[in-house]
Amino acid sequence: MKNIIKYISILVFVFGVSLAFAQTPPPPNNGTTASGGGTPVGGGASLGGGLAIMIAAAGLYAGKQYFGKR
Repeated sequence: MKNIIKYISILVFVFGVSLAFAQTPPPPNNGTTASGGGTPVGGGASLGGGLAIMIAAAGLYAGKQYFGKR
């Protein structure tokens, strides 16, 4: 039974990774060829929310490790 779970989890991981890279990238500047006025490549996504979540998760993990060893 453990082998089946292991193989299924590997299959799901490989399938998920392949789906992540299966899409074609969008054209630069939303497909426009005119200079200026287009959205920069990358879409200008903000990193603030994800960075805060990552810092909070790192703090929780560090606290767990610190209090776990006491």
